[in-house]
Amino acid sequence: MYEIDDSILVQEYKGLQIKKICETEQLEILSVSLEKGATFPEHTSPKNSELIMLEGNIIFHINGESYQLKKHQHFNFQKEITHWVKAKENSKFLIIR
Repeated sequence: MYEIDDSILVQEYKGLQIKKICETEQLEILSVSLEKGATFPEHTSPKNSELIMLEGNIIFHINGESYQLKKHQHFNFQKEITHWVKAKENSKFLIIR
């Protein structure tokens, strides 16, 4: 009935890794890991999204601006706006949309 899942903990720092943690009609949660120096290429989100930093340090580029995000910080962004991410160190974050 209840289950503990360690997939975020064991997710590797090997380039860009994306794992879908949860998906319902209303909600999707993605676990993202980025190796230091790796890039999550330009893309858009189909829904307004929340990014929650678990560990590390990234630069989030959107609308011609750059935002440095570190462990335990939260950032929200609107759907259909082109953005990309660069890891300054090994990093993990959740995308909730």
